[in-house]
Amino acid sequence: MASTTPAPGPAPARLSSLSSRPAGAALSLHHCAPLPKTISKTLFPLKPSLPPLPHKLVSAAAASKSPLADFFASGDHPHRHDAAAVVLDDEADDKPREECGVVGIYGDPEASRLCYLALHALQHRGQEGAGIVAVHNNVLQSITGVGLVSEVFNQSKLDQLPGNSAIGHVRYSTAGQSMLKNVQPFVAGYRFGSIGVAHNGNLVNYQALRAQLEESGSIFNTSSDTEVVLHLIAISKARPFFVRIIEACEKLKGAYSMVFLTEDKLVAVRDPHGFRPLVMGRRSNGAYVFASETCALDLIEATYVREVNPGEVVVIDKDGEHNLCLMPHPEPKQCIFEHIYFALPNSIVFGRSVYESRYKYGEILATESPAECDVVIAVPDSGVVAALGYAAKIGVPFQQGLIRSHYVGRTFIEPNQSIRDFGVKLKLAPVRGVLEGKRVVVVDDSIVRGTTSSKIVRLIREAGAKEVHMRIASPPIIASCYYGVDTPSSEELISNRMTVEEIRDYIGSDSLAFLSFDSLQKYLSSDSPNFCYACFSGNYPVKPTEVKVKRVGDFLDDGLNGSIESIDGGWVKTLSEKEEKVEHPV
Repeated sequence: MASTTPAPGPAPARLSSLSSRPAGAALSLHHCAPLPKTISKTLFPLKPSLPPLPHKLVSAAAASKSPLADFFASGDHPHRHDAAAVVLDDEADDKPREECGVVGIYGDPEASRLCYLALHALQHRGQEGAGIVAVHNNVLQSITGVGLVSEVFNQSKLDQLPGNSAIGHVRYSTAGQSMLKNVQPFVAGYRFGSIGVAHNGNLVNYQALRAQLEESGSIFNTSSDTEVVLHLIAISKARPFFVRIIEACEKLKGAYSMVFLTEDKLVAVRDPHGFRPLVMGRRSNGAYVFASETCALDLIEATYVREVNPGEVVVIDKDGEHNLCLMPHPEPKQCIFEHIYFALPNSIVFGRSVYESRYKYGEILATESPAECDVVIAVPDSGVVAALGYAAKIGVPFQQGLIRSHYVGRTFIEPNQSIRDFGVKLKLAPVRGVLEGKRVVVVDDSIVRGTTSSKIVRLIREAGAKEVHMRIASPPIIASCYYGVDTPSSEELISNRMTVEEIRDYIGSDSLAFLSFDSLQKYLSSDSPNFCYACFSGNYPVKPTEVKVKRVGDFLDDGLNGSIESIDGGWVKTLSEKEEKVEHPV
């Protein structure tokens, strides 16, 4: 779908007081201190370290259960599928999902084509929708579509996106059919111009903000929390434009890494906790590039400069780069799962090499939980680097015991269950020559529901393995995430319901071990307080402030599909402050 939004002439560049501030209150803005041009592990001074988070894996009735678990309804998900077509999210791809990736480019005549290539590099962050918005002659032009980047764009479509600036987005929808109207970037026209936005993250106060806006007469076209940001910008009376963004962001709670495009500016912003990654780079011609991961910079030959800091706004225009620390930036709480699963191994995320992190997790796991074995294999692709570290540490060869097919679509015709485990077999094929008669260690990055792990163990045994030892290069996942990651409800997380021994028995392996939470924090050393471990501990850095919070994994966010009951089923009651003190005393 292609669309154009004409942009009125630029508004006068003056700074007015913000409508939401008390009379006489000044907007406190200051330029950020100069930041290093090389990778830095700590970009802001941190508060004193907090004591390590307690973690103990016990049964479902014990205290390690997620604090929100009691409020997630049990039973079937609202997004079940009929027998004719099966989607692989519940079975053959039982992993948490990153919901999207963003790109922004300013000052390059091939901006839209570079954006297209960068989105290819970020395809793993979202595979159900893609879009690009470019600006040319003060007009924002948009092309979005459902499917992979290569399916949405071709030469003729990219020819429709001339200009020196562009933003792009790849999307993963949490459930059901992907609807075109929910594919980003979003473009909107308002009284002072036009604006495009691409967002990675999740707003925990989205429902409350939307209700307030609708009560004031706002009309929403999508069910995405990103649209709230556009409405907040549109109703702001602040000048210049970037102050509108600041005013909007001050009302947001949760995770957001966003890029905005206007007729003359590119703006990048990251939430005060820095949950989701966002990096900046420069091309040799001086063009600025923003992306969710450095692998996108590498593909388009942009040099990594630095991260966009938590609570920072970076404004790029004809006068260059302007850095503003728009909000208080508390202790960073970066998503640890970027280093465990989401990001590509060749990326630098939160100032650390993803490859080095995963390799080290494998080494630590081998030290803590060695196994007498003949061969080490990985569950491809995300378990490979940790498996290499594990194999090197115990001195046993690493081999490809499972071959992953990269040509399986997400939807296909079901053979009426006549082929057992057909979903896993379509994606993973065991190598009998590697496995037969061997004691095998299988390294994976995580276990979510346990359904896939049990089928993988069975496949390896059927290929002739004598013993199967499962090793997981992360701590047990006991709690859902609502900072931009699609995870099941806490009730479905197998580590929230079973002990390690019970999980081992369920998946059918001869032994099972997870990376210990304490060892993970010890490896991160002084950086440890900078990470969010909510999925491992149930301790959430930003708690919901409204009566209901989005259940990301189960919410049908298509806008057109689903009944009112299914939509309401995507929101769950949260603990009040009084209830929380009773339920979980400090």
